[in-house]
Amino acid sequence: MTTLDERHGEGAHGGYGPPGQVAPGPVEAHGPATVLLEEPGAAVPGRAGSKAANLARAARAGLPVLPGFVIPHGAAGHPVALWRAWDDLSEGGTRPLVVRSSSPQEDTGESSLAGRFASVLDVRGWPAFRTAVRTVLASAHLPDGSTAPMSVLVQPMLTARVGGVLFGADPVGGRADRMLVSAVRGGPDSLVGGEQAGTDYWLGGRGRLLRTEPAQAAPLLTRAQLARLARLARQARKVFDGPQDIEFGFDADGTLWLFQSRPITAMAVRPARGARLLGPGPVAETLPGQLAPLEEDLWVAPMARGLAAALDIAGSAPRRLLRTVPVVTTVGGRAAADLRLLGAVAPAHRWLALLNPAPGARRLAAAWRVGRLGSALPGLATDLAADVDRRLARIPPAAALPAPALTAELRWTRRVLVSLHAQETLAGALLREPPRSRTAAGTALTALADARARGLSDDRAVAANPVILALTAPSLQDRSRLPGAQPPSRDHPERDRQADATVPGRPDAARDRGRPVAPEPAVLPSPTPVLPPREALRLRIRWVQELQVRLVREAAWRVGAGVEEVALLRWRELAAALGGRPLPADLHARVPRTASPPLPDAFRLAEGEIVVADRRDGHGDVGRGVSGGRAVGTAWDGTGPRPEDPVLVVRTLDPALAPLLPDLTALVAQTGSPLSHLAVLARELGLPAVVGAADAVRRLPPGARLTVDGTTGDVRLGDAP
Repeated sequence: MTTLDERHGEGAHGGYGPPGQVAPGPVEAHGPATVLLEEPGAAVPGRAGSKAANLARAARAGLPVLPGFVIPHGAAGHPVALWRAWDDLSEGGTRPLVVRSSSPQEDTGESSLAGRFASVLDVRGWPAFRTAVRTVLASAHLPDGSTAPMSVLVQPMLTARVGGVLFGADPVGGRADRMLVSAVRGGPDSLVGGEQAGTDYWLGGRGRLLRTEPAQAAPLLTRAQLARLARLARQARKVFDGPQDIEFGFDADGTLWLFQSRPITAMAVRPARGARLLGPGPVAETLPGQLAPLEEDLWVAPMARGLAAALDIAGSAPRRLLRTVPVVTTVGGRAAADLRLLGAVAPAHRWLALLNPAPGARRLAAAWRVGRLGSALPGLATDLAADVDRRLARIPPAAALPAPALTAELRWTRRVLVSLHAQETLAGALLREPPRSRTAAGTALTALADARARGLSDDRAVAANPVILALTAPSLQDRSRLPGAQPPSRDHPERDRQADATVPGRPDAARDRGRPVAPEPAVLPSPTPVLPPREALRLRIRWVQELQVRLVREAAWRVGAGVEEVALLRWRELAAALGGRPLPADLHARVPRTASPPLPDAFRLAEGEIVVADRRDGHGDVGRGVSGGRAVGTAWDGTGPRPEDPVLVVRTLDPALAPLLPDLTALVAQTGSPLSHLAVLARELGLPAVVGAADAVRRLPPGARLTVDGTTGDVRLGDAP
């Protein structure tokens, strides 16, 4: 005799008697020790447990439920009455039974506890039956030391030709107008236990077959059987006032039986209809990392206004839309752009777009402006770059600026960034630069190589030639490492600390020394490099951002806070503090954002700013996402020391792993079904999970850093940038 807590978990029906066997008829009641499923008391979860109560309600509604009886919680000590019930249902011990858990804590609308309690299959004879009952009752002891109230459900075995799981809604896609069926040969135990992936059928609300996966799989269910399953799902939805997670089986005669019904406890989030398609691609080059609130106001807000101005001038988007929808926004501190506004993706309805006269009329009105602008843009770009250079050249060191002047310079940087971003965008769209023209990055690489050849440190190289800043992204808190830079020396930490102290603008320089005492290096190189218009504008953007970094670090010293604290302010709060007002009272309670994985290439936002990757986005090692969400963590095989951010990588979704799930960062399995017990639990916990990741155990060894997307099924080696 094998228990499911040793093999697969509860809820399985591996086989139910000889093929063609007709389900036994009703049995007689035998006192308080047992309650028949057709009795009213069996429909009370507090007495019979949720699993039995759900089956009792389904049976009373006319759904195809096997007969049986329940041993209520605390009533297993009546052997005579129990023997009589067993003898009737087993027909004198000749018919095998299944003994199943039925706790009020499982199969509820809040938690399924799928796979946490035991069931015992193919129970033959009175001694084996008593042992099976004790096994189920013993499984009520939970890993946290508590004990769940436990009733026991007893039903006849039935050999299933085809079995599986039927979801009355699509829990992976988050669609209530779809149904999902996963089927295997035999009973559903190997499917819910994660041993078999099964054949999946997506159905419409009325049972129309939409698609099958794998597409080449041999058909297990006929269209007529799928229609019957869809009808069963609709009936169960009506009985229980919501879509159900149903385990089912067809016997050798083709009769459909309902083995278990419980609420769907976790549906994938789904973006609202018409949600914007976002992506980091167009802005990740400028702002690749996770930003603090003040960094968003200093860099993202001007970029969004500048891009909106460029799109308006070019007639690429309606002005009304540009005024109400930001072209660039942040999600969890990471910059993302509206891909449709920027023209990075095709229209959702191409033919309707061709018939719409508005874009053509808008572009016709903009053609005159753009035509004149195309010839004037090089001169405008040169003039703007020259204006920025003159302003940068005459700005005194930040420490020498009075508070009003410090605030005024920060305001100017935000304004000029809008102009720089707008002209840089227009230059990229309208000007055709020669193929071998100079770039800011190329010029910076040459300058960096020359500085290193002369033995200069990277900090000294940047101070000597700020063109090298083109190779880094702006940051108020962290020093961006240059290409090929060596990590800080572990052998000479004091030497590195002293070197840091001579470079103004380090994160803690002002706090450690009161304020920088060394001469502040210039932001503007002399002479400035000659570059094509767009490259010249991009370089000025980076120089202005560097000026902002220096001004903010000086402002942090002025207001008596660290740079890390000031980065948590908004621009208006910092400006008010520089004007003499106190810092926000809750500043001490603000904490930096939790590190988040990089954004998908294309995604939409659901309620609560939940990122839902566009399913066309997917690269790396793609499996099948079964529980949405994105996470970065360390691969772990379930043995040995557990890392702080474990991503469990296993071959199968064994329900015995269920106690590990609450403490995981993500879950990756080589095989498995979206309807298996562990997949259901992962969705309940909001844990990103991927199944079908080929050769995952070998390819993703313990200790490897992984990025997991539970929506697209994307599993990448590597950490967030």
